[in-house]
Formats: sequence, structure tokens, C-alpha cells
Amino acid sequence: MKSIKNVLEPKFKWAVAGLGNFAENTILPVMKSLKRSKLVAVYSHSLERAKEIAGKFSIQEYYDKYDDFLKSDFDAVYIASANHHHYEQVIQAAKAGKHIICEKPLALNSTQAEEMVKVCNENNVKLSIGYVQRFHPLILKAKEIIDRNLIGQPILINVSFAFDYPPNLNYRYNREQGGGVLLDLGTHCIDLLRFFGGEIEKIYGNVDNVIYKSEVDDFVIAYCIFTNGGYGNFYASYSISKPLNRIEIIGYRGTLVIENLLGKKFDYAKLTIFIKNEAKKSFRMRANRMLNLLKHFQKAVLTNTPLLVTAVDGLINMRLIEEIKKSENREKRIY
Repeated sequence: MKSIKNVLEPKFKWAVAGLGNFAENTILPVMKSLKRSKLVAVYSHSLERAKEIAGKFSIQEYYDKYDDFLKSDFDAVYIASANHHHYEQVIQAAKAGKHIICEKPLALNSTQAEEMVKVCNENNVKLSIGYVQRFHPLILKAKEIIDRNLIGQPILINVSFAFDYPPNLNYRYNREQGGGVLLDLGTHCIDLLRFFGGEIEKIYGNVDNVIYKSEVDDFVIAYCIFTNGGYGNFYASYSISKPLNRIEIIGYRGTLVIENLLGKKFDYAKLTIFIKNEAKKSFRMRANRMLNLLKHFQKAVLTNTPLLVTAVDGLINMRLIEEIKKSENREKRIY
């Protein structure tokens, strides 16, 4: 018979690397609420910041040296560091035998991403990416409707994701640190296009500094051709103050529209279903996508079951980002 202590003891131990605003306001509060788990360690380049966050969330261990952090006893780490730290931190965590969720994008380029995937496979650790949009129930419902062929062959998928984010000292406005809207919001859009439409055969696009004229892109627009037929397009921007962020999936027999989800944290999202010869249907739902991601990952590690978002998803999306940049350069040479 199991003792009371063993029954109540947390089965899964978490850690977080990178303690910016996103980690403080989104990841850590949700992680503290997970059942059958415990948040045991945090890491920051700044010992003062690590100590501050550890105190705020009652975390016993905090570090400013990554090697020491990885020696701590935990099962998985959420790497929420700036983009240019993802490569080295994922590689080191994998070699230390830690399972990993890495914030998007996976890396700064596909060469880094390929090595990250390889090292994780060699060390038998799971690697997922922070594509939290997939974990909203209405996104999963839309995917189910597509897979059941209820709207027929998707002909066109549109995704828009924008808000107003003026230049500041954050790494998102630093080119060398992996800044720019394509690597930030654009990678979410690409992931949703692939989630709904399947693999992408060709993709073309442009990045620009439409409003803020900083060293990184504040706008990207692209269109793609899916391997199994149909088209997709997206735009993402840091320079639209009143965006109409939405997803449209237009099929032969019907259309799905998802509103008030992208860029919204805990608001009610809306899924509207239009199917030929049927009455319009609408569903509203509020969900904590980060909580759903963490619960799914924890269960996948404990039960050794497949991930909804894999390391390969991160690698493929990185390659598609590079294709957008290549297509833009080709167009510039033409003119």
C-alpha cells in the first residue's frame, strides 16, 4: 500500500529559464496552479532578478549560472529566454536529460533548429514549442471539423495577428537577438496555417518597416500553397492599433471563422460555423491556453505519449520563415 506521503507527493517537477514579463505574468502563475506538480527552480542572467521572482512565487531554488541550474532536480524546463538564447539553452538542457518546452521561435535559423532537434532525439528528451494557440478548445474544434470533412476541401485559410507595439529596449526590437514581427507573431500564423491546412509546399512574402522604421520588421505579409491543395495567407504587425485579428477557413461546403482569440489572453473567443444547407452555429469560450499546453506536455512526458506540438513543428516553421525572407530578396533583385 502506498503511504499518504507518496500519494500526495508531486509527480512532476518544473523549472523556468528566462524571467521576463511573459514568464512572470503568464508562465509562472499558471505553472504554480498545475496539479500533481511543483515549480522548483528558476534561472535568469541576473541573480537579483532570479531572487526576486523566486521570492514572489515561493520557489526554493534560483540561479544565475545555467550549468548550476541544470544540476537541480527537475523533470522539465520551460525556456522563456530571449530568442538568441534558445539554441544554447535547449542543447544544454537536452544533454542534462531535461524535457523542454521552448518559447517560439525555436531558434534563429534552421541550422540551429536542426541541431536542437537532433540533440533532443539523441538524449531521449521531449521538446515542444510554445505555440499556445493550438491549445484553445475552439482551435481544436475547428481542426476536428476540417478533419471530418464537414466544410469540404479547404480552399483558402486567412490568418491575421496584429497589435500596436512601439519600439523599446526589448529583444523583439533587436535584430541580433532575433527580433522582428515575423519571428514573433508571424511564426504563430505559420503554425496555424500548417495546423489547419497541412504541410506547405511553397510560401512567398514580404517584411517591412511600415510605421516605426526600426532595425527590425514591424509588418509581414505572406501567402502559401498547401501540399494537399488550397491556399493560405497571413499578415502580422506591430503597428496596427485597432486590429481585427481573426482566422478564416474557407472550404468547398462551408466556412469557419474564429474571432477574438489571437492577441487576447482570457477573453471569450468565438467560433462561427457556416455549412451549406445548415443554420449558422456560433460558440463562445474562454480558455487558458498556457495551462492547457503545460498539462498536455506534463501528461505526455509522464505517459510517454505524442505531443500536439513537436520539435519538428518548430524546425519546419523555421524553414518556412527563411523561405519568406528568400522570396523577399528575390523580388528585391528583380526591381
